[in-house]
Amino acid sequence: MALRVPTLADGFIFTESPRWRDGRLWFVDMHDRRVLTVDLAGRVTTIVEIDGDDPSGLGWLPDGRLLVVSMEHQRLLRVEADGTVAVHADLSPIARGTVNDMIVTDDGTAYVGDMGYRLHTGEGNPLDGQTLRVDPDGSVSVAAAGMRAPNGHVLTADESTLIVAESAGMCLTAFDRSPDGRLTNRRVYAELTPSDPAVRHAPPDGICLDAEGASWVADPIGRRLLRVLEGGAVTDVVGFGTEMPVACALGGVQRTKLFVCAAADWRRSAIDHQRTARIATIDVDVPGAGKP
Repeated sequence: MALRVPTLADGFIFTESPRWRDGRLWFVDMHDRRVLTVDLAGRVTTIVEIDGDDPSGLGWLPDGRLLVVSMEHQRLLRVEADGTVAVHADLSPIARGTVNDMIVTDDGTAYVGDMGYRLHTGEGNPLDGQTLRVDPDGSVSVAAAGMRAPNGHVLTADESTLIVAESAGMCLTAFDRSPDGRLTNRRVYAELTPSDPAVRHAPPDGICLDAEGASWVADPIGRRLLRVLEGGAVTDVVGFGTEMPVACALGGVQRTKLFVCAAADWRRSAIDHQRTARIATIDVDVPGAGKP
């Protein structure tokens, strides 16, 4: 049975890409084209507005400057110290579809999911996705090809393992990450089973890691949040009723607060600018680890 998960902040169109940093949750209101923060008292601040495109994945360079994925323009943007926005990298020469979630290492290397198709028009093929690598100087290359709509990206605490949620593959896929940033030893980390036999898909969306090596996974089609161990065993399920949980992150003082981006729908046409999205919170026993 789904319970109403407590709300930290609401009144958004479509929340995504949560990140805990500096005592606040950072996230995007994708269809309102803003990057925001909310503190544990529920105070919301707009950090930057993204002109002309939907923002998605967030990360930081070593000097603290914010990186933001610009989805349909296929760019990685950089927010300067004075608040101005610059193009950090142009992904369009090699991107095949909408670029989405991202994770950034301590040295400023970004791994960005290229979904392989355009989310809002369907143009392309979700089985043709790739994880793109953006070096700190802005140079772009393919880190992993043959990805099935790569969505959420996470890093273990030592940055030696990258885990990717393949939405069209219904699984989490892991890679070894070498010190020079290369990804090798591709393997299935966990396969997901649909919530109901009548529901044929269980696409993982946003994910995060805890200190026991488990992944919290948002399954928007199943309208549930899962805690999944390596190998696929599920230890916890949180139902969201009619809402779609789309991404999650562990944060708070002890990193034992699970922040969840939830909305009535993900499609811009279905939402029609209704402010039904929110940030929900769940207290958990095992603290977060790695990034985000």
